[in-house]
Amino acid sequence: MYLQDVDQHHNTEIKYTSTTIQPNDILRINVSALVPESTIPYNEVTSGGGQSVELMLLDGYLVSENSTINFPVLGLISVKGMTPIEFSDFLKEKLEAEGHLKNPSVNVRVINAKVMVLGEVNNPGTYNFTEQNITLLQALANAGDLAITGKREDITVIREEDGLRKIGHVDLTSSDWLDGEFGYVKPNDVIIVNPSGPKVKSAGFITNIPSLLSLFSILLSTVIIITR
Repeated sequence: MYLQDVDQHHNTEIKYTSTTIQPNDILRINVSALVPESTIPYNEVTSGGGQSVELMLLDGYLVSENSTINFPVLGLISVKGMTPIEFSDFLKEKLEAEGHLKNPSVNVRVINAKVMVLGEVNNPGTYNFTEQNITLLQALANAGDLAITGKREDITVIREEDGLRKIGHVDLTSSDWLDGEFGYVKPNDVIIVNPSGPKVKSAGFITNIPSLLSLFSILLSTVIIITR
């Protein structure tokens, strides 16, 4: 059973996490102002004039390995260590302080956020999300929940953030992880649900006791027939 001691978290404060922009993120940046025409040089025009996700991904700002983007007029800008909201404020101040626009409004969104769920779940795969925060349970629910053969006491989470690889282990039968580092999923997390002990044993023919008995029965029958 999940969260067997969850009652102890009743009426506890929720601790949301802020995700910084990472290399290979694709940003959608919209700049607006009182005079719409003045913002045209600072807004990428979506191919074909459409608003589909596929076109926005193609025309979005891809964050380089050095955590920079090439923004119109302003050139290379570093986004290292900033959340989308912080970068929105930074870009707004830069456009205004350097005299590009008067009282602009800037909106920044990561549009390719995804999480990969592998192993003993009913629908393993890659799942996109647009929310700023989704929980580990939400990510697993997107993958159809754990199969009955999934090991609930040790869910592995692999995370790459700010040039570091982090490995987390979550026991879903406990509720301690709700307020921990891996309570919320971050973009590009890899969640691995390992198989339980019986599932591992059944995967091998030699370690499967019923299979061994069947093999022994076949061999015994063969010997009896040959020796008659």
